[in-house]
Amino acid sequence: MKYSVCAAAFTLGMTSCEDFLDRPTEDSYNTDNYYQTDDQCIAGVNYLYNSPWYDFQRGFIKVGEVLSGNYYWGSSPYLSFTVNGTDEDLVNMSYSLWAVIGHANTVYNNLKDSPASESVRNQCMGECLTWKAMAYFYLVRSFGDVPIVHDNTEELVNGTYNEKYKVQKADVYEYIIMTLEKAMELLPTSSSDGRIDYYCAEGLLAKVYLTRAGVSGTLDASDLAKAAEYAKDVIDNSGRSLLSTYSDVFRLANNKSEESLIAWRWTANGNVWTAQNTLQSDLAIEGFDEFGDCWGGWAGMSVDLQEAFGVKLLEATPDSWINGIDTRRKATMMLPGDVYSYFWADQGGFDYLHFIYDSEYNSAATGSLQSATGSNSVKHLYGNAQDHIDGTGVSAAYMYSSLATHILRLSDVYLIYAEAKMGTAKSTTDATAIDAFYAVRHRAQSTYERPSSITWDDIWKERRLELAMEGDRWYDYVRVAYYNPQFCINELTAQKRNYFNGLNDLYKAYYNTGSWTVTSDMSYDTTTAAPNVTESSFTLPFPTEDVVFNPHLLEDPIHVDVRSEYSY
Repeated sequence: MKYSVCAAAFTLGMTSCEDFLDRPTEDSYNTDNYYQTDDQCIAGVNYLYNSPWYDFQRGFIKVGEVLSGNYYWGSSPYLSFTVNGTDEDLVNMSYSLWAVIGHANTVYNNLKDSPASESVRNQCMGECLTWKAMAYFYLVRSFGDVPIVHDNTEELVNGTYNEKYKVQKADVYEYIIMTLEKAMELLPTSSSDGRIDYYCAEGLLAKVYLTRAGVSGTLDASDLAKAAEYAKDVIDNSGRSLLSTYSDVFRLANNKSEESLIAWRWTANGNVWTAQNTLQSDLAIEGFDEFGDCWGGWAGMSVDLQEAFGVKLLEATPDSWINGIDTRRKATMMLPGDVYSYFWADQGGFDYLHFIYDSEYNSAATGSLQSATGSNSVKHLYGNAQDHIDGTGVSAAYMYSSLATHILRLSDVYLIYAEAKMGTAKSTTDATAIDAFYAVRHRAQSTYERPSSITWDDIWKERRLELAMEGDRWYDYVRVAYYNPQFCINELTAQKRNYFNGLNDLYKAYYNTGSWTVTSDMSYDTTTAAPNVTESSFTLPFPTEDVVFNPHLLEDPIHVDVRSEYSY
């Protein structure tokens, strides 16, 4: 926390409203002579869309997807539930989130006295508060009770940054709600260029209410009603709609589509390290681009997620998934027989098996399957350099891409509404809830007929398939564990989180002969025990050095009446 608030106190990152990048030299401006015009206010807030979030990217996948059982990452402690306070990705994640809060506080305070137009000043202040709320939303769901840093300048002046006490989760949620309410007062009802507006903040508020609903140990009907109210307003009045094709959401050309409510807006310009997306490096197969920066082939989509999509590699043939009815499967995971027109477009498309086994097609072909689970990620990949040029007009570079990372999408709000409208029941026949659920499911499966009722289990599974690899699944477990931890424990320990044996022989034979022949040498690993999941597993440990600097983090949390204690 000390590191983060100090960094925020003297850092002034500024990027242009068009590409979130242009930064005036820091010796030309300071907080006394900047934020004077509309353009300066907009430029002064733009970096909140990328740089402070940079070190959360790996934790975003490891916590959201590996911990939840959607993604297999070798011997990762997130796979085995053995994460401790010295884990590098955990530390970086924590510092990144506190840095967002520090930066958002600093920029917000600098904007308050700006002589710029009221509308632009308010817009930018609203964006600051929304990002601050989002950071706290990740913190409280990851670490549980956490301190509140309302104004880091005040903390620095008073020298109290290492004297902070944890605040009870319920109070932190109330603080997030209060922050978003203020953001909504300030934000315009529409925006352009991928910026946050009123309905973006309202969609996040709906998700916060859905999550807080169980924090007392039982579901709170009034919180669910609020979640439904806010989600429905976004659905009915934002003017936004789902893209017709699911895979289009994740393409460079649609970085700022109407379905993307809140996203990290990265840039591949290369002038500013931390302003870029580097997820392709962690998730793509070696040789996927020309820059020598892909090392994610050895990991892969979990067997459990494959089976959730109806894929059973050792019990079916490729036709069953190549011709599968849920289009989200191919847009989420690569499997034998898959060809992608939007990757390697200049070479006629990307063929998964040819990439692995055909050295004429791919000069870097290893001739051996890398993934231990037989599948690799599709989301967060942009393709090769020419794909990036086609999508953005500029090339990618080593660990640099401009592919947006969507962290709140409209389809999520649809599913929030359907679940919240169900209330404390386990099913509903409410037409509006069914319509919201149907809109999401029907896009993925055009033959799906509108049901007459839906259950909580329907929505639970739909959220997994719709949002897989978007850093969200673990937080679904956290919110349900607030009021039903045993359900989450049972599901997590029953998952197929291990690897396959013998898949390379299976895949290579299929590539060479077209025959899919499973032998006794091909099997799912049953020797690795299920992780030890307990009620305490749903709260991650604080970074060890934070606890060293501030031992109060080991003490019981305090209650804070945030509405009386803080104001904007």
